Amino acid sequence: MIGTIVNTGAVLVGSTVGISVGRRLPERIRTILMQALGLSVLLIGLKMSLSGQNMIATIGYLLLGGITGELIRLEERIERVGEWLKERIRSDSASFVQGFVSASLLYLVGAMMIVGSIQDGTAGDPSTLYVKSLLDGVASVALASTFGIGVAFSALSVFVVQGCITLLASKLLFLQSPGVLNAITATGGILILGIGINLLELKTIRTGNLLPALAYAIMGGMVF
Repeated sequence: MIGTIVNTGAVLVGSTVGISVGRRLPERIRTILMQALGLSVLLIGLKMSLSGQNMIATIGYLLLGGITGELIRLEERIERVGEWLKERIRSDSASFVQGFVSASLLYLVGAMMIVGSIQDGTAGDPSTLYVKSLLDGVASVALASTFGIGVAFSALSVFVVQGCITLLASKLLFLQSPGVLNAITATGGILILGIGINLLELKTIRTGNLLPALAYAIMGGMVF
């Protein structure tokens, strides 16, 4: 669990720095920071999505995932968690939920989270999660400078999801098979592209409703 604990701490520290700095930054500086982060996220997502070996299957996972997510209104459920947290801490931040959802999805979508958690849980090797912690910490500074305290609460998402995968690692080793990892990386990359588009405010994409695509990618990666 040490890797997840460090990752959670990195998000909290980065968010704290971002919130403190954000209050002192002019709006134009915060805007350019978010644009730079949005472009960086697009680049990461593009690289991940193009690494896939079966694009037709990836598109299929995405379509099935989108339909499933819309039917069960997954993003609304995630937003309700954000609203509940906002009420519990009595925050008056208008961007609390957006920050919580955007950061949670960004930190938890990708093969690095799965591989790192399994390595930490089975071999006691948190090195991959340490690298992820550095990336997430830097991203938290930029996100929190604009969205505020909601980003800090995404640390809870990181701790719960990564922690559960780490604790169940011995039963989830199949996730490390090349086929599964390739499918997760390509599909997750498209979801990250959606997050980047949202950060740049080009178009609002309900990326939360696309999350079931990762489940379909796992199943497809085990078959093909």
